[in-house]
Amino acid sequence: MREILTELERWRDDDKEIALATVIQTWGSSPRGIGSKMALSLDGNVIGSVSGGCVENAVIEAGINALQTGRPKLLKYGVADEIAWEVGLACGGSIEIFVKPLDINSLIKYRSVIEDEGQVVNATIIRGSEDLLGCELLFNGQNSVTDWLGNSWDGQIHDFASDIFSQGTSRRVVLNDEIEIFFELILPMPTLIVVGGVHIAVALTSLAKTLGYRTIIIDPRKAWGNEERFPEVDQLIQAWPDEAFKQIKVTHSTAIATLTHDPKLDDPAIKFALTGPAFYVGALGSRSTQAKRRERLLSEGLEIAHLDRLHGPIGLNINAQNPEEIALAIMAEVVESYRKRKQPEGKIEADLLPPSAKFEACL
Repeated sequence: MREILTELERWRDDDKEIALATVIQTWGSSPRGIGSKMALSLDGNVIGSVSGGCVENAVIEAGINALQTGRPKLLKYGVADEIAWEVGLACGGSIEIFVKPLDINSLIKYRSVIEDEGQVVNATIIRGSEDLLGCELLFNGQNSVTDWLGNSWDGQIHDFASDIFSQGTSRRVVLNDEIEIFFELILPMPTLIVVGGVHIAVALTSLAKTLGYRTIIIDPRKAWGNEERFPEVDQLIQAWPDEAFKQIKVTHSTAIATLTHDPKLDDPAIKFALTGPAFYVGALGSRSTQAKRRERLLSEGLEIAHLDRLHGPIGLNINAQNPEEIALAIMAEVVESYRKRKQPEGKIEADLLPPSAKFEACL
């Protein structure tokens, strides 16, 4: 959503009718991941992608139909279906895509959450009665930030959204025979925090920016952590790690790399990072350095399970010989870890609602 949000807002300002398509499940070699989005308008504009080109034409047709009828639709394409060959998905995978007219109110809320670099769970009914299909509820981790069904079941659905935050992955939940909801975890922009303004950090932050990461440098040593060395980083913090991390929001989209070789700087940062939600924590140093670091941190109370999360020696083994190549190895490992984050394993069956329970229509 983040990638297409600005353009969607332009369309909204131009009073365009907009349909939004979201990948909610994939199997096999589907080219786009869960949560990938494509938007289209009745006047023929298209942004984003749900399959890298395989099924876009069919989804556009379904989106136009959704706008004309006001009815969302759950689509499935796979190699077992004749339709899949017609639309081009012949690569051995299959996907399910939910298409609906865009909720402008949700778009406004998305912007406020993204500007705050927060996490949000968007819950959408993807199977249900005609008056419920496509209804949305947006959670910011503590409360709902949009109105939705307005009945006693909202609290239980909120509990599912809370689980999504803790699991760090999107999920489909089957509530009963009639209701299925897609809980989509929308994370902040991926961020790389580098402890130590060394030569490797100059190349690493430059490469991270190219790949779309927000970049932060932490170094209390002004000779190393200064604007002359890092003119393009998003945030430069000239403070010791214990103080610096009080100024940063670390999320499931955060990677942390320590590069100083100095335990006074690296160890506090590693201790903080390994006990938090960062998807990647790496530390520069040889195997012998890593062994000594591990002993120190264990003696200071860090648990083995935490230390097992540490990437050290840092970076993929590409026989890197200079700071630029080391930066490449580190960033490759960061990207690999980001893309290998836990993915949803199908649907969760739940019996939240008794047969007699009825939702009210969307507000």
